[in-house]
Amino acid sequence: MKKIENEVVSLNPLTAAGIEKMILVIRDKQVLLDRDLATLYGVETKRINEQVKRNIERFPEEFCFQLTLEEASCSSKSQFATLNVSGNKRGFNVKKMPYAFTEQGVAMLSAVLHSEKAIKVSIGIMKAFVAMRHFLMQNGGFVNRLL
Repeated sequence: MKKIENEVVSLNPLTAAGIEKMILVIRDKQVLLDRDLATLYGVETKRINEQVKRNIERFPEEFCFQLTLEEASCSSKSQFATLNVSGNKRGFNVKKMPYAFTEQGVAMLSAVLHSEKAIKVSIGIMKAFVAMRHFLMQNGGFVNRLL
């Protein structure tokens, strides 16, 4: 058990602040992109998406959805720098648009990945989502004044 704790502590991106930087708001939902989840879980993005396709009944649209070209192009350019693939006027490969996972989708993902690391990573991600929610609730008035 001690070894697992040390392994989790040594993963820098698992600090709540590191995960919070990866959380985006798309369709008025806080989400993590498939590639960021893959980085956190230490797997390839295609492995995440394979598990979703194999367990599609566990991932309704409120848990996981694929970004549209418009959503991807409106998002931070740094977030989508790796999507710059030829064959499309905007540089996006429509067949490989990223998937976005809500908090519930991340929880479901940990259930289908079946590893201790996935469980530990998912706990860190859940804590980051909760921290973001608390921040938004505490600073909601300030955010509304900015808008």
